[in-house]
Amino acid sequence: MTFILWNILIVSGISGGLALLLVLADMFIANYGECTIDINNGKKQIKVEGGSSLLTLLGDNNLFIPSACGGRGSCGFCKVKVLEGGGPLLPTEKPYLNAQELKDNIRLSCQIKVKEDIKIWIPPELFSIKRFRAKVAKIEDYTYDIKGLTFKLIEPTRIEFKAGQYVQLETKPYAKNKSTVSRAYSISSNPDHEDILQLIIRRVPEGICTTWVHDHLNEGDEISFTGPFGDFVIQDTEADMFFIAGGSGKAPIKSMVEYLHNHGSKRRMVYFFGARTKKDLYLTEHFREYEKKLPDFTYVPVLSQPEEGSDWDGRTGYVLPYFQEFMRDPAKTEAYLCGSPGMISAVTKELKKLGVPEDRIFYDSFA
Repeated sequence: MTFILWNILIVSGISGGLALLLVLADMFIANYGECTIDINNGKKQIKVEGGSSLLTLLGDNNLFIPSACGGRGSCGFCKVKVLEGGGPLLPTEKPYLNAQELKDNIRLSCQIKVKEDIKIWIPPELFSIKRFRAKVAKIEDYTYDIKGLTFKLIEPTRIEFKAGQYVQLETKPYAKNKSTVSRAYSISSNPDHEDILQLIIRRVPEGICTTWVHDHLNEGDEISFTGPFGDFVIQDTEADMFFIAGGSGKAPIKSMVEYLHNHGSKRRMVYFFGARTKKDLYLTEHFREYEKKLPDFTYVPVLSQPEEGSDWDGRTGYVLPYFQEFMRDPAKTEAYLCGSPGMISAVTKELKKLGVPEDRIFYDSFA
């Protein structure tokens, strides 16, 4: 028995030593030298020192690829098409790529380590993405775990975006978190207000960025963000609009409703907002005002767990059973969903069952 234990310890020691040597070799011995990143067949070429991720190197050179998780390989947003180079596909990438993307050599830029010259293709609109500096003009407590942030832009002084898009907010070091991370948050402000930007951020337990926002960020502080990103935007039609969201998913819907009002929309709109209890509701009066301002807008808050003895006299349970009450013609209805993957899946299934075409269901999903 003692002999076996000694063998296990020896093998473990050798394995650990080899792993350490590989790490040290990668840090101190591997020198990839200067590499060239060729983007969109020569539209832009970047000379970089090899060794870092493609996502990081592009960002260092003011080319910002969407990345909701900040480059951790857990969101699948930072896709680029690799034309040459990039090394073999990694197991960490496969879950985020469908069959066609695998065939087209689509990769996650955060998982590609640049060790050689590489040629990639990215959507042309990403060339216009910028990094912004702004001042925190206002912080509001919407609920016990949701804050509303208003930023006044410093440089550039204006931002152009479409209602429904998002930005990537960059943290600053705090407490034990000594590095900067970025996380994606939907814009909640009206696109017509180009000198400010608003976000709605819900606290995530132990979330690096949300903890920074809720516990360390103060009015007057300077922050940075990149954007705008995303294609969750209003379709240019006259179809009825169903908005469905919960929690901080209210952000892009707020932006859309305010924009539609500003531009004199006559479209019929119904907004279903799901929450657990009354203390999870916020901006209720804000949307009640739009029931007066817009010609055909209805706000429908629904509580799944109303507290006993509360004075809540509104709808209860889940939002799904109420769709049919407000739907006129499923074939002429568009749905805009923002929330968790589970919520998106359940709502999409119900809408399709009611007859809403799948290509008229648009969503912004977040974990």
